[in-house]
Amino acid sequence: MGLIIAIAITIIGYHNLQSLNKSSASTAVTIKLSGWEGSRVEQKLLRQVLQDFEAQHPTIKVKYEVISDQYMDVIKTRLVGEAAPDVFYLDALEAPFLMSQNILEPLNAYITPEFDLADFENTLLDSFKYQNEIYGLPKDYSTLALFYNKKAFAAVGLSNPPTTWDEFRKYSQQLTGKLNRYGFGETPELARQAYKVKAFGGQVVDQNGYASFANEVALQGLQLVVDQYQKDRSSAQKSDVGTSSGSEMFGQGKVAMVIEGNWAIPYLTETFPQIEFATAEIPTINNKKGTMVFTVAYVMNKQAQHKAEAWELISYLTGKEGMQKWTGTGFALPTRKSVAEKLGYDQDPLRSPLVAGVNYATPWQVGKYPAAIMNNFDNQFVSALLGQQPLKQAMLRAQNEANKQIKAME
Repeated sequence: MGLIIAIAITIIGYHNLQSLNKSSASTAVTIKLSGWEGSRVEQKLLRQVLQDFEAQHPTIKVKYEVISDQYMDVIKTRLVGEAAPDVFYLDALEAPFLMSQNILEPLNAYITPEFDLADFENTLLDSFKYQNEIYGLPKDYSTLALFYNKKAFAAVGLSNPPTTWDEFRKYSQQLTGKLNRYGFGETPELARQAYKVKAFGGQVVDQNGYASFANEVALQGLQLVVDQYQKDRSSAQKSDVGTSSGSEMFGQGKVAMVIEGNWAIPYLTETFPQIEFATAEIPTINNKKGTMVFTVAYVMNKQAQHKAEAWELISYLTGKEGMQKWTGTGFALPTRKSVAEKLGYDQDPLRSPLVAGVNYATPWQVGKYPAAIMNNFDNQFVSALLGQQPLKQAMLRAQNEANKQIKAME
């Protein structure tokens, strides 16, 4: 008799548990998260972090969607059509425009003292502030650093990386035509050149958001690039050596030095395991340290139906625990100082120059209309680099055309 009762109780308990599970599943709130397509490693890691979040938050489900093409166009279209995700990636480059359009949820009211906002690197957090409101929390970042081939250096008797731009150009000349065809692999896009514009006191955009890179001080930094390419003939673009990126140029041994970001480290170690390389901070220009910083934040859609749950997701992903899981493998750098310290990236031989750069980096952000500024600069700067027109003429053309396009969009 006792056994029958025990079995009956077990069955009743099982059914109660099943109905409880069904009940909690049916009351679970689903948050839609969108991001662009990253590497397979990145996708796998994010899905794991999201699983951990769901395990700790049983009443919240995350529907993760990868937008594999034309990411920002898709997001903007969905925001207008009120079909955007609750939470999504936002690159610092695109942030000024979206923050000014009243379509993102300000996060100040959600941030508690326990969240420890002061733990974030200021340079990164500032990229997502607009009119005293915080609209995004940076999930990771990369600066740029000098990557150099140790065997190539040893072959010409160089033991230490260059520390000034003059020294860097001399190194490039010494290294050209030896183990490598060229000393340096140049990437002429504005995303890699803006800190050179700043080195002599210039700026890419003025306080009104218009292009302003064609004045004399701005041109001084860019002239260094042109002189190295045309006069020294010690640098090459990816198209000159038949490769698709700076990292590939370097990995294939076409160039002895490149300036790249953290993403190059896993790429080089996996794709070109035979190459022996080291990193260093970018050589100073005009006695000033300089680099770029690229960062991406999680932001909340102002139209999100479940804002408290959307915040739970953002705060987990950018909190200390979630961020450590996300950046622990080293393919991304943590935006929280405490996490970087815990993971030891400031002591990592390859990553420490990238971490050091965040304090003086130029954020990759060029006003509300970045495409107009970027596209015009890139087209005309390459033309000047190839000697098709003088640098000043090229930059004036780029500046005038960019500002014409910006005025038409305002």
